[in-house]
Order: sequence, then structure tokens, then C-alpha cells
Amino acid sequence: MNGIKVSEKIFLNHNSEVVWKIISSKNALELFHPYCLKNDAIDYKKKDKLVYLNGLTYIREFSVWKPNKGFELSIGKKGGKKSRVIWKIKILDRGCEVKISVFPYSSNKISKYFYPIISVFIIKPKLRKYLLSVLKGLKFYLDTNIRVKKNQFGKHNWFS
Repeated sequence: MNGIKVSEKIFLNHNSEVVWKIISSKNALELFHPYCLKNDAIDYKKKDKLVYLNGLTYIREFSVWKPNKGFELSIGKKGGKKSRVIWKIKILDRGCEVKISVFPYSSNKISKYFYPIISVFIIKPKLRKYLLSVLKGLKFYLDTNIRVKKNQFGKHNWFS
């Protein structure tokens, strides 16, 4: 881990139980993730596989699972470096807020001297766009009960 944290959140006009039911279901990402080609449960609530539109394949391993509140996981290539991800549901008066925070791993491909610059101008903006697209997809699915289309909120050069 490199100390970088990128977070985005969205307000949803749905209660936490409804939101939890969707985000914690098997193969959930296939419903609302605009860059997900396939999301296969390997060991439900413990591990799954996420295949992005461009073929990139990551394993998600869940370390915390709190019904109606959120979960934590590590994500990365099998046998590779992992990023930490936290999904939190916050109950509000007329719905809830979902916040996703990512603590990305640092790549060996980037010099430690350039990493602060690269993180500010490339990594953080790209991760924000990614997180916002995932959250918009969740909102779209919850509001319409229609699966999100591939790249529905624009392409992403890391995952499309």
C-alpha cells in the first residue's frame, strides 16, 4: 500500500436493506458495474472473480462482511499485488449513502520519485471516474431494475 486513498459516494433513495441485498448478492457486479463482463462467486461472501470488459481478471477476497453496513475486500490479479477496497452504507433520513474507498497498491512500474505526481494527475482522477461510474450504475439499477449497459457512463481506458 502506498498511503493513497480515493473515495466517492452517492445518495440513494433506497433503504440500507435494499441496497445491501443488491451489493451483497452473488454475481452482484453483473447488475450494476459498467465495466464488468463477468462476476463469478468462487466462495460466496469470501471470494469472487471479476472479469473486466477488456479481459483483465481480478480476484476479490472479502475480509469484513457486515450486513446492511458494508464490506471490505482486497482486489488484484491472482498472485499479484492487492488494493484494499471498503464499501460503506450510511443510513440517512430518506435513504442511504454508499461510499466506496480504494487504497490502491503501488506499482513497481512507476519510480517512487514520480509516484506522487502520477498519483495526483493520473491514478486519483482515473480511480474517481471509475468509482463514480460504479456508483452511478448502482443508482441506475436500484432506480430502474434494469442492468447497466457496458460503458454506460463512458469508457475507461483501464477497464473497457
